[in-house]
Amino acid sequence: MALTTLDARTALIVIDLQRGVLALPTAHPTSEIVQRSVALLDAFRRHGLPVVLVNAAGGAPGRTDQGRHIGDFPAGFADLVPELKQQPSDHLVTKRTWGAFTNTDLEAYLRKQGVTQVVLVGVATSIGVESTARYASELGLNVTLVVDAMTDLHADAHVNSLTRIFPRLGETGTTQEVLDLLERTRT
Repeated sequence: MALTTLDARTALIVIDLQRGVLALPTAHPTSEIVQRSVALLDAFRRHGLPVVLVNAAGGAPGRTDQGRHIGDFPAGFADLVPELKQQPSDHLVTKRTWGAFTNTDLEAYLRKQGVTQVVLVGVATSIGVESTARYASELGLNVTLVVDAMTDLHADAHVNSLTRIFPRLGETGTTQEVLDLLERTRT
């Protein structure tokens, strides 16, 4: 793990911590992922840094080997879990693809806020988190991935993202490392 710094305008992006996604079986307990994400949310809000809450409300059209993607999810699926304590200052991004940037206003929002770095947490590591991290990296943003505040539907996919993909997209660290660095750089 090689977390070095947090830029002056760093945003926290929380991926798919919503009722429908958290009801799926995952490699790690989602209650722990939510708890760590909430600790980061509280810290980012306290320091007046941008917070982005992302939810998935559908899937991209097209065929896959695993079957056709779902167009829309059932009622309540996209509802963010109450533990996130959504605030009026939080920016909500509703996506219909794996990544939070495609066909949303996320890039424009981050640019307007002067954001140069994003910190990513959520579910699923190899899907929503990785897709969003790839796009952020392609935009030239500094990317930080909080490895203990994310999980996947499959343990091997989670490990692959953490060990093979994320070190090429940005820096990785734990929730506590991000919190400590946030306190050191903001006091």
